[in-house]
Amino acid sequence: MLLGPSAAGILLTGFASGRVGFRDLLSRLLRWRVRAHWYAVALLTAPLLTPVVILMLSLFSPEFTPSILTSDGKASFILMGIVGGLTVGFFEELGWTGFAIPRMRLRYSIIATGLILGLLWGAWHFLLFWDSNSFSEAFPLALLLARLFSWLPAYRVLIVWVYDRTESLLVAMLMHVSLVATLQIIDPSLTGGNLLTFILVRAAVFWVIVVAVLSAQRRAA
Repeated sequence: MLLGPSAAGILLTGFASGRVGFRDLLSRLLRWRVRAHWYAVALLTAPLLTPVVILMLSLFSPEFTPSILTSDGKASFILMGIVGGLTVGFFEELGWTGFAIPRMRLRYSIIATGLILGLLWGAWHFLLFWDSNSFSEAFPLALLLARLFSWLPAYRVLIVWVYDRTESLLVAMLMHVSLVATLQIIDPSLTGGNLLTFILVRAAVFWVIVVAVLSAQRRAA
């Protein structure tokens, strides 16, 4: 799953643009001189919004507790989350943002690019989230679809927006890194109805942020 987007992005860059494409890819990867608030957006969106969701749901059930608070060996737990985030964010974004987003933005708006790529991104995680019961009953199927398509497209729209403003592949990678680390460190360990509720509420919060960001951008334009 890590090598798929990265290998595809690198190979397609070579086929489509050759050495010029590789130089451009490297340039965007090394583009770190962007305004500090874009780093804040990239690094803090997921770890700030997720606790908000947990806090809202904890009013109804104590099961909605951040994983870091219930884990043993918190330092190693955080380290594993960060390492996992760095690995996933770097490899996946070589394809999603390194190749796909710049070319899609030539034809589509931020929201359309984010939605199309976000749905593909969700489908790409099928092997990660499905299990033997996913297609046996309505609830497991609903849980699978929510995991794949409820909030991932919203977060991808935000990544496209940040990349559109910075043209920095590095910043987009950091936004993905932050998300994966948040999933591993902060997301509560849930099953069944509580898990579905958490996913759907997080999706609602992310979509509210998307609407707010794009509305503010439209007014500014």
